[in-house]
Amino acid sequence: MKVFKFGGASVKDAAGVRNVAGVLSHFLQDDLLIVVSAMGKTTNALEEVVWAYGEGRDTRPMVEKLRAAHTAVLAEVAPGDEAAQAALDGSFRELQRTLGQRSSGRVDEDYDQIVSLGEVWSTLVVSAHLKHAGFANTWFDARTVVRTDGRHRAAKVEWQACENLSARYLGPLFAARPGRVLTQGFIGRTAEGRTTTLGREGSDFSAAIFAYLLDAESVTIWKDVPGMFNADPKRFADTKLLSHISYREAIELSYFGASVIHPRTLQPLQQKHIPLYVRSFVDLDAPGSTIDDRSENDSLIPSFIVKPGQLLISITPRDLSFIVEENLSGIFWLFAQRNVRIDLMQNSALAFSVVVDDTPRAQELIAELRKGYEVRYNSGCDLVTVRHYDEPTLAALTTGREVLLEQRSRTTARFVLRS
Repeated sequence: MKVFKFGGASVKDAAGVRNVAGVLSHFLQDDLLIVVSAMGKTTNALEEVVWAYGEGRDTRPMVEKLRAAHTAVLAEVAPGDEAAQAALDGSFRELQRTLGQRSSGRVDEDYDQIVSLGEVWSTLVVSAHLKHAGFANTWFDARTVVRTDGRHRAAKVEWQACENLSARYLGPLFAARPGRVLTQGFIGRTAEGRTTTLGREGSDFSAAIFAYLLDAESVTIWKDVPGMFNADPKRFADTKLLSHISYREAIELSYFGASVIHPRTLQPLQQKHIPLYVRSFVDLDAPGSTIDDRSENDSLIPSFIVKPGQLLISITPRDLSFIVEENLSGIFWLFAQRNVRIDLMQNSALAFSVVVDDTPRAQELIAELRKGYEVRYNSGCDLVTVRHYDEPTLAALTTGREVLLEQRSRTTARFVLRS
């Protein structure tokens, strides 16, 4: 059994939805679990709905625009499917009921109840089209199986509960051969029935969750690029395809910010030695990338990762005492409470420096830290990571840039740069 994941770019319009059916037509004899993200920029649009809802602004025009767009695509790819239209209408009514109530004031919880619907809508449309095209499939609500804790927007998976639910609800759907199940990425549910999300780009992680639960033979992430590259082609010339790397290398790259694979995707696959393929839905003949246990190719090609829009924050005790475990414990607690992820850290006798995304949460954290520490920060920074570096490469990357912070290990060099 194979797990396939199609992202928002692959189902952004009617042509994309049809192309998904075209890709699947090459796998007619396989058992497939198909994970689909929200269509196109739907998640971004729903985020705007969340912010407007929280501020008490009128959300009806935003919702109507989304409803019209999804209805139009459904009518084009599955004309006359009254059941799919009714399900889509019902989901939009659910959203309107939510928006008709006063905001809870818990933004992250509101976010999950609202933004999660994008995945529901896209899978209703794609499932209907596949049936229309003669590709039988079962629409399945991922929240039935993906049990999480109650941490909204970054929920943690409760694996034992997921295994029990999968055996009860999901496994039987593959009793008939071939089994085809179409479900959502990104979303889960607490034991109390509240919808949660796994974090942005969490659909890759969802595919890995289902692969782990079903002991899949492989996971394929279908992208609009030929595979996983050593750098962003929009930033670097002469990028090279990483045709075969290990789980460890992919985890390192994803942790440092590589955008092709979600950071949490690889761990469950590694545990069960399930290979991950990154392939192009535009060109099925493109070689793609393979990620598995083999590591002999990891160091052959340097990889470059750039994270723009970073804050370099330096934290110093007001009495100029040493930064010690007691200080760090309190500092880390504040970061955890504000849900601000540290991308890089460096400690000296008198200062603790960190690099984080420049977000409203990070700015609120700075204000909180200033209650107990002297805090300085630099905005507008780039965090550049180079795996398997050499000195000429590093010199070329840093020429003409101000280096605010530098770290090196035997395999990885990281720089905080400012123009």
